Amino acid sequence: MKLFFIFWCLLLSFTTMSQKNIRARDLGIPFDGIPGKYNAITDVAGVVVGHVTLIEGSGSLQKEKGPIRTGVTAIFPAGKKYSPVFANWHSLNGNGDMTGTHWISESGFLETPVLITNTSSVGTVRDAALAWMDKNKYYDTSQHLFWYSYPVVAETWDGLLNDINGFHVKPEHVWQAIENARSGVVQEGSVGGGTGMVCLGFKGGIGTSSRIIDKNLGGYTVGVLVQTNFGRRKQLTIAGVPVGKELLDTLKVIINDPPTATMFNNEFPEMGSIIVVVATDAPLLPHQLKRIAQRVSLGIAKTGGIGGNGSGDIFIAFSTANKNAFSRTKETNVTVYSNDMMDNLFAATIQATEEAIINALVAGRTMKGINDNTVPGLPHESVIKILKKYNRYNPDH
Repeated sequence: MKLFFIFWCLLLSFTTMSQKNIRARDLGIPFDGIPGKYNAITDVAGVVVGHVTLIEGSGSLQKEKGPIRTGVTAIFPAGKKYSPVFANWHSLNGNGDMTGTHWISESGFLETPVLITNTSSVGTVRDAALAWMDKNKYYDTSQHLFWYSYPVVAETWDGLLNDINGFHVKPEHVWQAIENARSGVVQEGSVGGGTGMVCLGFKGGIGTSSRIIDKNLGGYTVGVLVQTNFGRRKQLTIAGVPVGKELLDTLKVIINDPPTATMFNNEFPEMGSIIVVVATDAPLLPHQLKRIAQRVSLGIAKTGGIGGNGSGDIFIAFSTANKNAFSRTKETNVTVYSNDMMDNLFAATIQATEEAIINALVAGRTMKGINDNTVPGLPHESVIKILKKYNRYNPDH
């Protein structure tokens, strides 16, 4: 009996891992461009990602007790060491927050990790990240200058499924996400900061993708990570196909809070958000990274996003090139990519953003949260049938 139980647990674990590993290309969804080894932001050398996922409790909402469906995600641009990189940011619609961006605009550098969580936990995550950096001496002491930091923390709202004002993300969770940060395969779907998120009428969350541009243009990599929590189902577009309209009358979102249900079912303006982190090893300066961040909007549009009034659509882009550009005491020399060559980087950003969003949806699984509110996962078999109907199915992609 004990051996059977162990076998059952291993089988369940294997099945769960298999489900989590399904990505958009596995469903025959066609995408443009060439992905990197992991088809993830970690294809940009030096970038590491870590999650902490908090899932606990069920039933009626009891503030400060749960149910809990939330977490935190940490992204380091150059490993867990102080190594400032050129960066810039852009807001498509500003109903959201990303801390530390004013100094990025002024200085042109990202000096900290980027962390993503839920709306009500930004302060906790910011303070915990600062404490981690202080404790671990995550700064340059060689120049004998004082140290200060503006941690970059972004958010989306998970209050449909999570006890969002119960403040369940604690400093220790932030530290765990940071310590968990690794290169290689990145977990997607209902993990980390994306645990309780809803996207385009289905279960959203974390997604990632990458693109490699032509060798004649440098062979550089662009990697994207998204936390998706935006849009209405009727908008959902996959590979140019109106999948959301085809699925409009199926797998309804169940909301057991009457005021919220009324707003949602009456097509109340979206109250979601999407945070996007773009990494590249192309030698771009801050003004060029601003241009990259702006192109994220076009990738979102390809999936049906419109940057709705209630949505916080905020993006940050950084370059891991020019590793010795940062100095507080001397002049430095940098390499600059030609503006006339950037079209391929623009296309790579758009393509990777689109696929990262769809990867988040494909990885999503039906989730029940506060008050038994239920958000369905994207139905894979139905999507395949719809793609076939529109002659967009490509199993060999």
